Amino acid sequence: MTKKAILVLEDGSVYEGYCFGAEADAYGEVVFNTSMVGYQEILTDPSYAGQIVVPTYPLIGNYGINEHDFESKRIQVRGFVIREECHQPNHYLSNQTIHEYLAENDIPGISGVDTRAITRKLRSAGVMMGIITSDKTPQQAIKELKSLPDYGSTDFARQVTTDAPYDWEPEPSQAVLPPCKMVVLDLGLKYSILRIMKSMGCTLTIVPGTASAEEILNLEPDGVLLSPGPGNPEVLDYIVDTVKKLIGKKPMMGICMGHLILGRVFGAKTFKLKFGHHGANHPVRDLSDGRVHITAQNHGYAVDPDSLSSKLEVTHINLNDGTVEGLRHRELPIFSIQYHSEASPGPWDNIYLFEKFLEMVREGK
Repeated sequence: MTKKAILVLEDGSVYEGYCFGAEADAYGEVVFNTSMVGYQEILTDPSYAGQIVVPTYPLIGNYGINEHDFESKRIQVRGFVIREECHQPNHYLSNQTIHEYLAENDIPGISGVDTRAITRKLRSAGVMMGIITSDKTPQQAIKELKSLPDYGSTDFARQVTTDAPYDWEPEPSQAVLPPCKMVVLDLGLKYSILRIMKSMGCTLTIVPGTASAEEILNLEPDGVLLSPGPGNPEVLDYIVDTVKKLIGKKPMMGICMGHLILGRVFGAKTFKLKFGHHGANHPVRDLSDGRVHITAQNHGYAVDPDSLSSKLEVTHINLNDGTVEGLRHRELPIFSIQYHSEASPGPWDNIYLFEKFLEMVREGK
């Protein structure tokens, strides 16, 4: 065993374990994730910025870390809390252990923790802030935690967005259809979205979340994609104002945070979920045909259906709690989904939504 560490929640709950990764302190919103695989994608997904993630699956690290499954250029989570760490991964693509990966990126983890107890706590009491430490007492940790900013008051999109526009061209497209020129507004973008859209024949320009509507329109896109992202949509007024100026000028698709932004653009309110949706196994019903899709999700906020404009209709609902998972404009080529259609990790049930968006864009052309 290595050095001891603790996770302390804001209600005073203390969970003991052992350090792995970096021996450092970290604080953030503590969330549990129900995916059985995909820890590398979870660690590098920008929509986890500001959060300490607790996988419910008990063994983490058994296939190591590879060069192909990154969803951004760095680890995005603040900390990682697991039941059991695998010290000897076995996979032909693996080039380092999860301990080595966390340590070289200065991200602390705790292993040997009763993650079931943490999950039960968050399900009953609701999501809360927490702190990982290996050199403070629980009392010192609680005192520090009370002095730190709350998750919902922080603009994480500004922290994770790209610094400057860039084109996504990691490999030649194999698509046979005519190309579509897309602008992606980066609110916390995952690489898998770009990989999928590239494979479908899109040329992609990614712009910062701070880009103006004029800058986006000057790129002359065929369509605009609003990416997923972390945090509270209520602190992103500047993005809402930008998207308002794009309405009616280009076809648009919103994913996760992009969905919440589009809801706000049309006057809807958003609210905080008790413990959020985090995992690769959430059932969602498509109301247009009644089909149920298993979806990958990571969000802590949802659109209030009672505040929706008459211009929007609900297209998808979450079958676990009935929350809104999709919207469509009744007249304009605009739609959105609350979940991750690109999965990574998760099932590929929802790739059809990218195809639907491209069909909408090509019809507009």
